[in-house]
Amino acid sequence: MMIWPVHVLLVIYGFHNHGYFVPQKASDSSLSDPLLAHKVEHNQETELGHGNILNRMTFSWINLLLKLGYSKPLALEDIPSLASEDEAEIGYQKFAHELDSLLSERSKSDSRNLVLRSIVRVYFKENMFIALCAVLRTICAVVSPLLVYSFVKYSNSIEEDLKWGLTIVACLVLAKVVESMCQRHWFFNSRRSGMKMRSTLMAAVYQKQLKLSIRGRRRHTTGEIVNYIAVDAYRMGEFPWWFHTAWTSALQVFLAVCVLFGVVGLGALPGLVPLLICGIINVPFAKILQKCRSESMIAQDERLRSTSEILSSMKIIKLQSWEEKFKKLVESLRAEEFKCLTKAQLMRAFDDEIKIDDGRRNAKLSPCNSVEIIAGNFSWSEESMHPTLRDVNLEIKWGQKIAVCGPVGAGKTALLYSILGEIPKVSGTVSVGGTFAYVSQTPWIQSGTIRDNILYGKPMEKTRYEYTIKICALDKDIDGFSHGDLTEIGERGINMSGGQKQRIQLARAVYSDADIYLLDDPFSAVDAHTASILFNDCVKTALRSKTVILVTHQVEFLSEVDQILVMERGKITQSGSYKDLLIAGTAFEQLLNAHRDAITGVKKNNEKERVLENVVSVHPEDSHGLDLANAGGQADISSKVELTQEEEKEIGDIGWKPFCDYILFPKSSWLLCFCILAQLAFVGLQAASTFWLALAIEIPKVTSSILIGVYAVISFLAVVFTYLRSFLGAHVGLKASKAFFSAFNDAIFSAPMLFFDSTPVGRILTRASSDLSILDFDMAFATFFVIGEIIELSTMIGIIVSVTWQVLIVAIPALGASKYLQGYYQASARELMRINGTTKAPLMNFTAETSLGVITIRATKMMDRFFKSYLKLVDTDATLFFHSNAATEWLILRIEALQNMTLFTAALLLVLLPKGYVAPGLVGVSLSYAFSLTLTQVFLTKCFCNLSNYLISLERIKQFINIPSEPSPIVEDKRPPSSWPSRGRIDLRSLEIRYRPNAPLVLKGISCTFKEGSRVGVVGRTGSGKTTLISALFRLVEPAGGDILIDGINVCSIGLKDLRMKLSIIPQEPTLFKGSIRTNLDPLGLYTDDEIWKALEKCQLKATISVLPNLLDSSVSNEGENWSVGQRQLFCLGRVLLKRNRILVLDEATASIDSATDVILQRVIRQEFSECTVITVAHRVPTVIDSDMVMVLSYGKLIEYDEPSRLMERDSSFYKLVSEYWSNCNRNVLHKVEH
Repeated sequence: MMIWPVHVLLVIYGFHNHGYFVPQKASDSSLSDPLLAHKVEHNQETELGHGNILNRMTFSWINLLLKLGYSKPLALEDIPSLASEDEAEIGYQKFAHELDSLLSERSKSDSRNLVLRSIVRVYFKENMFIALCAVLRTICAVVSPLLVYSFVKYSNSIEEDLKWGLTIVACLVLAKVVESMCQRHWFFNSRRSGMKMRSTLMAAVYQKQLKLSIRGRRRHTTGEIVNYIAVDAYRMGEFPWWFHTAWTSALQVFLAVCVLFGVVGLGALPGLVPLLICGIINVPFAKILQKCRSESMIAQDERLRSTSEILSSMKIIKLQSWEEKFKKLVESLRAEEFKCLTKAQLMRAFDDEIKIDDGRRNAKLSPCNSVEIIAGNFSWSEESMHPTLRDVNLEIKWGQKIAVCGPVGAGKTALLYSILGEIPKVSGTVSVGGTFAYVSQTPWIQSGTIRDNILYGKPMEKTRYEYTIKICALDKDIDGFSHGDLTEIGERGINMSGGQKQRIQLARAVYSDADIYLLDDPFSAVDAHTASILFNDCVKTALRSKTVILVTHQVEFLSEVDQILVMERGKITQSGSYKDLLIAGTAFEQLLNAHRDAITGVKKNNEKERVLENVVSVHPEDSHGLDLANAGGQADISSKVELTQEEEKEIGDIGWKPFCDYILFPKSSWLLCFCILAQLAFVGLQAASTFWLALAIEIPKVTSSILIGVYAVISFLAVVFTYLRSFLGAHVGLKASKAFFSAFNDAIFSAPMLFFDSTPVGRILTRASSDLSILDFDMAFATFFVIGEIIELSTMIGIIVSVTWQVLIVAIPALGASKYLQGYYQASARELMRINGTTKAPLMNFTAETSLGVITIRATKMMDRFFKSYLKLVDTDATLFFHSNAATEWLILRIEALQNMTLFTAALLLVLLPKGYVAPGLVGVSLSYAFSLTLTQVFLTKCFCNLSNYLISLERIKQFINIPSEPSPIVEDKRPPSSWPSRGRIDLRSLEIRYRPNAPLVLKGISCTFKEGSRVGVVGRTGSGKTTLISALFRLVEPAGGDILIDGINVCSIGLKDLRMKLSIIPQEPTLFKGSIRTNLDPLGLYTDDEIWKALEKCQLKATISVLPNLLDSSVSNEGENWSVGQRQLFCLGRVLLKRNRILVLDEATASIDSATDVILQRVIRQEFSECTVITVAHRVPTVIDSDMVMVLSYGKLIEYDEPSRLMERDSSFYKLVSEYWSNCNRNVLHKVEH
């Protein structure tokens, strides 16, 4: 009987001693002051490792956190960090070690999953302790029926032996205490072990991503990798719990059968037949479910890959008005996923194998030359008969400046990749020496401050840092930002112009102080003057002692380098100095001729040749003083400095609203009512069957056949209602999943562009993956488990009270105390889950960001730094899960203790009440339900906790469903004529644009007219508002004031689809989607093959595509990675050639193509769009010099708008821009013109 006071003390301890074992920490609650809100890595370590044995056994080490959560809403800085043994780094190191040892032992014929075997080896010991807890709990659970049997025998005995009765009660107390403690630590430690497995696998996937080749990245896209981490790894984290549950269930069945044989003897055999039948049926059924679950995961991967690609390219989708097309694509992928979902809702699987290897580098160190390639052949595909690069022989000495030029698709970027070891080598040798700095053609910018991007993890050296900013022409931009270099950059540099992003990543490379600099067309996104500054101050001066390999289309810089490589069709056709190549002629001469033609165009447009007379008088330092030098920088950026806001989350108790949304939003009220009725019928029939056996067995007239027959009928009816309940419950869940996904998808595709500018893709993807996965698989069953257990609990208490009403004296206070504890727990648990919802998005963002910049990361040998940063994010996410799980077990342990008090009271009353007061049959019924009472209450508590946590996911999805949508795609009573716009006249009337309410104006009262059929050039320094003007024309951002009229119709009065379908654009950043050439050129399927081929011929791609085996059905990989940036821009030109609209916008559309191709394309555009209004935003003066009108923007204001010839006649800003271009070209090309 000594164990009885122990259990009473445990209950008292749970109520009155929340902080008893850690009183010295109570004053630390002041640390929650926001002024001390540090990053999670500075938080105090969890109390688990410091608590005494009673603390650990009763989970009292979490008391302080729960107390703090009850007093105020928890914040991330309030959560203690993980113990060192739970951190991802420790787990990954052990996993990598085991995997390496298995790889070394593995034979070629061994096809077993090495990842799973490595996980087993790492976590085997701790799972043995979990198994011990599970065995003890199972034994205690099996002992319970024996104790009921003993109580029934005691009630049937003639003699009253109180000592025997009290001994049975003592055994019962001991069994329940051991069962409770063991089960809680089994559950807690299995979840903890699963968390460590999850963190380890997430780290392994990320480490693999850092090593994944470009070819591998085409097979495993960013969206798929994000899904591996966001969904699959999380599901794998549940494996230990399900594994131990599975084998202990089998053990419990076996022990129960043994007990049954011991009590009943051979009479138990008929009862085993249904059990065996169910077991046999379950085997094929489980295989079918596993197959469906696997198919569901594959379908989910594809949906998330597509979603990730769409979200990253949402701007072009909106510009082209393709929302409906891509929304249907996502819906069709979801439909495939939904088919599998309806068949397999509870399957758990994770069967992706992650192999860690690093065979990427194939280069040797070269002490003599910085780079040396001998007889190099390189190919993206091993099966390809035609190498991407062939017969490459290259010798670059230390300190040399090398320029690489050639037409689009010649292999210039591939050459840089071959030096970096990114493209597979077929034959030859590659030798490199020293460290690399790499500037990619498409700027890669991290989320964070400008300073963080430039320092790139290196320590701050103020002098070098300020010098770097100056030579990269960032000083004026930074001075114009209200937060200086601490200005936050949004995801993918969304709030920076193309030129600013390019200069930031160039500054990052310069500050790194590497030995070899690989610069892939870094000047394409900046104007001529800025390009000249970057080349002279940065490449020639700051990097004078470094080896620089510069891929460029700017021919004007070629005379300043030591060696020029001319490439064509994957081969270096010419190499030598500028003078040598001038003499040799051929391909190099064609490049210069194209550039000379462009410059001649400038000359022809200036009859007075004032430019030639004044070329020498214009110097770069003079133009630094121009207002244009930082035009628009302040206006554009200051309005977007903090564009990416901290993720919103609800605070405090919002009641039953999320649950009501879950039922009412998909209109499932009637289904819920029928489901509850089915559950009531099931519980009622279950109780009736038990009472029938207890009472009828004492009635002599009731024969065995009647007894069994009535019991069988009642049981059959109960089974029918059970199936009906499950069927209706599953239907409610599927209906909710369908309704919420549909609403979420509609909301995302209808959201304004500002939403995507200010919301990281990871936030959207976490809702589309992990949150939606909870809605799909867990939400419905958690809901109906809670409803079912509430009904069962009420029935049980009623039955127990009907036998021994005195138990109410303990049961009512126990229920009241349980309710109080649940409220105390819920205050903290709710916030833990909400914060956990916000820690997943940074993980997804960081993973996606790494995928985009992995080549830069590898080139600069920053893999370790990024891996450590990622591990911190993983641990931050894990610590929320860990403490949430611990808090749940804290609650359940205390509720179990309270409910066990009810059980012990009922048992004690049955012993102490006089003999014959309660019929022996009812003694069995009462105790059976009393035993089930604890289990039911615990299960109800756990289900309720899970449901409360799952509702956070619903809450997060609902947040995005309620985001404001952009204006209607079609306004029925305001539809323009089908022939609109017939002329193409555009009137801007006092146009004002701001990105957010109360933000500064970005465009300030612009008024002008673009006449029908005219060619208008829009110029201005980087960030002057040129792209914002285009956004306003397409209504990506709504005017804050003024009007835009096209052929007399106000564009704000018509639907967005009617507007955007009638406008064509080639955007600044060319975008392709995974699929085929055909689907990229004609996503809506409106044109014939013949029309597509004609468009390809005009945009200079026909020759390239006609040699491909699949022609128009040739593949385009994710985001068009298997095509060069220049080729992607040509694809975008092909799209507009097909559409043939009256208004065409070229937003710096030829920035990444060579001068020769640019000249051809400008001629094609002039011919094909001769009667159209063409608006050209460009950095290259020849691109706009032959325009009918030129618009010059500065600080968001229109400072000049006139014919180019007139602007050239006076000392205009445009004249100075052209003069700068001439001054940069003069030294290199004018002497060629004279010849």
